[in-house]
Amino acid sequence: MNESAAAPAGSAGSATAGPVAGAAEALAPATIDAGKRANRRVGIRVLIYMVATHGFAGFIMLLFEVGSRHKG
Repeated sequence: MNESAAAPAGSAGSATAGPVAGAAEALAPATIDAGKRANRRVGIRVLIYMVATHGFAGFIMLLFEVGSRHKG
């Protein structure tokens, strides 16, 4: 019996990526617009982070401004 014919495609003896990559490909659903939806989510998250960062920076600047006025 030939050992290479009996070994599964994702076994350690094969020249492919390995069993983990084969299992991940088998479990991933075939979707068409997953990239567009993921890009939209990332864009929304970036927008939220930018607004929050600028709000925090403005608050810190306000603290410095109020602090410098009360220095006397």
